Amino acid sequence: MFSGLSDNMNPDLVAFVIGFDHFIVFYFIVINLGLLALFGSSVRSLWQFVQGSFNADYAQIRNSDLTLPISLLVPAYNEEATITYTVHSLLRANYGEFEIVVINDGSRDNTLSVLIDAFKMERRSEPVKLQLKSKPIRAIYRSSLNPNLVVIDKENGGKADALNAGLNLSRYPLFGSIDADSIIEDGALLRLVKPFIEYPEETIAAGGIVRVANGCVINDGHVEQVRLPASRLAVMQVVEYLRAFLAGRAGWSAARSLLIISGAFGLFRKREVIEVGGYSDATDTEDAEIVVRLHRRMCEQGRKYRIVFVPDPVCWTEVPETLRVLTVQRSRWHRGLLQTLWLNRGMLFRRRYGSVGLIGMPWYVMFELLAPVIEVLGFVAIPLAWMLGILDHVHMFLFIFVAFFLGALLSVGALALEEMTFQRYARWQDLLRLMVYGFVENIGFRQYLTLIKVKALVDAIWSRREWGEMQRRGFGVTNSQASKLRES
Repeated sequence: MFSGLSDNMNPDLVAFVIGFDHFIVFYFIVINLGLLALFGSSVRSLWQFVQGSFNADYAQIRNSDLTLPISLLVPAYNEEATITYTVHSLLRANYGEFEIVVINDGSRDNTLSVLIDAFKMERRSEPVKLQLKSKPIRAIYRSSLNPNLVVIDKENGGKADALNAGLNLSRYPLFGSIDADSIIEDGALLRLVKPFIEYPEETIAAGGIVRVANGCVINDGHVEQVRLPASRLAVMQVVEYLRAFLAGRAGWSAARSLLIISGAFGLFRKREVIEVGGYSDATDTEDAEIVVRLHRRMCEQGRKYRIVFVPDPVCWTEVPETLRVLTVQRSRWHRGLLQTLWLNRGMLFRRRYGSVGLIGMPWYVMFELLAPVIEVLGFVAIPLAWMLGILDHVHMFLFIFVAFFLGALLSVGALALEEMTFQRYARWQDLLRLMVYGFVENIGFRQYLTLIKVKALVDAIWSRREWGEMQRRGFGVTNSQASKLRES
């Protein structure tokens, strides 16, 4: 990207800028080759999954004696707008034996009273096995309408603390972590439990796909029609989520290096989570931290295990529609990534930890954690080169074009995978809009997220932590609204 030299320039500064430019080009080549390889692995994995899933007998899975019962844990903090829709969707789960444990983590709104009124909760005195530490429990309620629904009211301690309290009360050998602003599809649990049946001694965790609920027609905890959000910011997140799950996690799962199972929708074997001490509040992303800790424990014990991504069990969640809420959310995610990697830095480049230590952890350090910093430094290098008079405009614009093209290629490729496999967006208008946003998100949106991540790293270094609150619009629509959308 740099060209001719001037006699008046500081030779050391020029050499530094040119050297950094060569590093940027090398880094760019390596990260994009890695992303393309990951995409190829995802394509192969999804193709194999689709071919095998056609023969899956989920009715047999539901009725099989090998299908273990599940405790569904729903931590809730100020979730009065969405909690009833989430619980309704869970109660309708097409599964054999399960229980729902909602943990009201000291909410300051009407979350508890909404649950009590909606599901006729009655206060009970029940024993709690204190296997994991958590804040004190104030009361336990059980529904008179649905005996498998229980609500824990406890002092505020954060999401990790709430999950530990739920684990203490839970009864079953498998548990699912479900966000209170999420809705799972009918049959999703049967699909997510399948790896535990196929590999009962090895599978310790499985994650499903999280999709954006904004804009969808939702009635009584059920997604009636899949639609795109009106918000441009939310549509860009639809593209981002599809790329992250279909073009990312599917490949990492195939490489046995899956480091993240979304806290919105994951299934775990309770015994192993208890063994590693439950969820920790040492990071801002307890979902990623527990997965990495499970990898570490299994490898150190020399146990054969599986932590997998399953692409067709769907959890629908509400995403931010304002930059302020998005900024807080993504800052927390990137701080949590740094905290998790730092706590488990001993796994880096260690053969003892298999592909996680040799591939997964190094990739996340070099190309997830540090990539925003390198990208911002690249932005700084361009005006510096211009001031030094060594900027080659042709090479610079060619580099920017290739970067934009490859970014769009991955996004559009993820959309193509979606259309060839699960086809959730039936309207051609939605597909066209997604394709357009697959290109548009690379201009402005991706760069904004980069700046957020850099700020998050600075906050983490200075030990600044902020969870932030999601502004919920709620999932409910009136019957007239649903009718109009179905007719359109």
